[in-house]
Amino acid sequence: MAMLTEEMKTFIENNLAWVATVSKDGEPDLGPKMSTYVIDDNHIAYHERTAGQMYRNLLDGSPLVIAVANLAEKKGYRFRGTVTLHTEGEIYDAQVKVAQERGTKVPTCVPVLEVTEIQDLTPGPTAGKTIVKD
Repeated sequence: MAMLTEEMKTFIENNLAWVATVSKDGEPDLGPKMSTYVIDDNHIAYHERTAGQMYRNLLDGSPLVIAVANLAEKKGYRFRGTVTLHTEGEIYDAQVKVAQERGTKVPTCVPVLEVTEIQDLTPGPTAGKTIVKD
């Protein structure tokens, strides 16, 4: 597993994440996820609240990519890995509680990305380059 640095964790928690999936017919889907959070050094998750196309793509086995960027800082990261969908159990139950405390919609699912690759999205010669990969 690729390890998130403390700086990356703070960056994820303080900036808007965009997640991407692809349908079984090859149609890409991209959307912002304001509920993105870091679980630990190797896992990023979010609340799947709409249960729309992105969720259907994940159910169909789509890979998940999470990108986080900050325009003012001209900095960003892209995270790739394997995704596990949580609809019950400890992770899911904890996030239902978080949603209830925040007054947001309870998630249908909590997709958890086990990070295996981190790429630099900073403009310039390192843009798109892999920082770390299993």
